[in-house]
Amino acid sequence: MQNGFVESFNGRMRDELLNETMFRNMAHARAVIRAWVADFNETRPHSALGYQTPKAFAEHLTTATDTRAAPSESSARMSLAPPAPSGVSTDLIPAN
Repeated sequence: MQNGFVESFNGRMRDELLNETMFRNMAHARAVIRAWVADFNETRPHSALGYQTPKAFAEHLTTATDTRAAPSESSARMSLAPPAPSGVSTDLIPAN
């Protein structure tokens, strides 16, 4: 199983909704699926999330990790090696 979370979600949706519902048309299918997904994400607690809903878990995660970089910080990658000493060439030497 490559992605257990997706497989679990798809299995639940299939068992709880798709196998039990006769859809009249695409608009009906979209509305019923949208309602099921909203229930799954907003009202149903999940044991893997400490019995929180996915929405509550995501909101807590967002507020816990929502930090802004200080003005002096940069998102640019840091150099892996110190700069070459003054007077030392950094040009590559051609291979023979």
